[in-house]
Amino acid sequence: MQQVPNAEIITIGDELLYGQVIDTNSAFMGQELGKLGVRVRQITSVSDRGTEIVQALDAARERADVILLTGGLGPTKDDLTKHVLTEYFRSELVLHEPTLQHVEAIFARYNRPMLEVNRQQAFVPRVCQVVPNPMGTAPGMWFEDRGTVFVSMPGVPFEMKRMMTDTVLPRLQEHFHTAPIEHVVVQTVGLGESFLAQQIADWEDSLPPNMKLAYLPSLGAVRLRLTGTDDGQPDLRGRMLALLPALRERLGTHIFAEGEVKLEEALGQLLRERGLTVGTAESCTGGYIAQRLTSVPGSSAYFQGSIVAYHNDMKVKELSVKPETLQAHGAVSEATAREMAEGLRQRLGVDVAVAASGIAGPGGGTTEKPVGTICIAYADAHQTVSRQLNFDRGRQLNIEYTSTAVLNLLRLSLPPVVK
Repeated sequence: MQQVPNAEIITIGDELLYGQVIDTNSAFMGQELGKLGVRVRQITSVSDRGTEIVQALDAARERADVILLTGGLGPTKDDLTKHVLTEYFRSELVLHEPTLQHVEAIFARYNRPMLEVNRQQAFVPRVCQVVPNPMGTAPGMWFEDRGTVFVSMPGVPFEMKRMMTDTVLPRLQEHFHTAPIEHVVVQTVGLGESFLAQQIADWEDSLPPNMKLAYLPSLGAVRLRLTGTDDGQPDLRGRMLALLPALRERLGTHIFAEGEVKLEEALGQLLRERGLTVGTAESCTGGYIAQRLTSVPGSSAYFQGSIVAYHNDMKVKELSVKPETLQAHGAVSEATAREMAEGLRQRLGVDVAVAASGIAGPGGGTTEKPVGTICIAYADAHQTVSRQLNFDRGRQLNIEYTSTAVLNLLRLSLPPVVK
C-alpha cells in the first residue's frame, strides 16, 4: 500500500490573526490536497514577522512532507515571505526574466506605469523553481530541501487557486506518485449528529479498516463523509458506493442528496422535476429563505417571489392573515404561519409556498413564547402543514436554523412527480 504524504498549510498575515480577513485558502487547499491523496496534518497562521515565519517552517518540516504557504508576496514593506525564504534556504534573489515580462505586460495592458516595487516582484530566490501566476504579478516559488517540498503562493484567493490548479497540484502528484484518496459524501438533514450516529452505529462499525466516516455538522444538517484510502484492491470508489444502500435504508428521508450538494440545490432539482413554482412568506427570517433559494443558478425557473411581512399589518394586508387569528393566537403561532403560506400561494399564484414567523431574539420573548419559538408552514393546493420549533442559539443562528427547517419541510411536503 502506498504511503500517503503529509502536508501542512501555513497562512501568513496579521490581517488573518486580527480577524480582518477570513482564511478561505486553507479550506480550498485542504479539499484539493485530499482529492490528490495528500493528508493535511496541521494548519498554522502566523504574523508578518520573519522570526515567526521561520519558527513555523522549522516546526512544519518536522511533521510534513509538503508545506504550502500563502501570503506575504505583495510589493509592500510588510510582505516579507520571499525575503524570509531566500535567507531560510541560504540563497540570493535573482531576476526571473519571464516573470518580469509577464508583469510588464500586465501594466501595459492597463496602461499604467510600472513602479520599481512592481519590478522587484520579478526577483526570486535562485534555488527555487518559479510557479507562474497567470492572475497576478507575484510568482509562486517551489523549493525542495532535504526531502521536503515547500511551495509559497500569494494570499489572494483567486491567484492561489489558479496556481494550485494549473501547476502545484499536478506537480505534487507527479513528485509523490500519489494514489488519490476517495471521498463519498452523503447529505442529511433533520437529525442531530448524536442521533444520527446512534442510528447508523452498526453500519459504521462494519466499515473496512481502510474506510473512515466523518460527521460534519452544520445548522440542522450533517454531512457524512466516507473516506477510503488505497488498500491495494481494485475499484476503491465502487466498493465505497456499494455500502450506501445499507446507509439509505437506515436514514431514509433524512438523506437529501449525495455529493457536495446544498439543501437548496437539491430542492431546486426536485421543483424542476415536478414542474412546480414556489414562493416564501417570511417574518422573522427577513428574506433569508428566499436568498437561499435564489442563490442557486437557474432558480428563476421555479422561484416566483417573496413577501417579507414583518409587521402584523403587513401580514393582514399582503398575506390575508385574518386579524382574529392574530388576536387569538398571536403572530408567532402555527395558525398564523399556515395563513401566511396559504395567503402567499394565492397572492403570487405559485404551486407551493412556505412561511416562517417567530422570535429570533435577543428580545421579544415571553414566558409562553420564549426567544427561539418559531412557527413554520407549507401550503399547496391539497394540504397545509405546520410545525412549531423551539431553540435559541442567538439571533443569526436562529434565523439560519429556521431557514433550514423551512427548506426541509418544503422538501418533505412536495407532491410526488406526476407521470
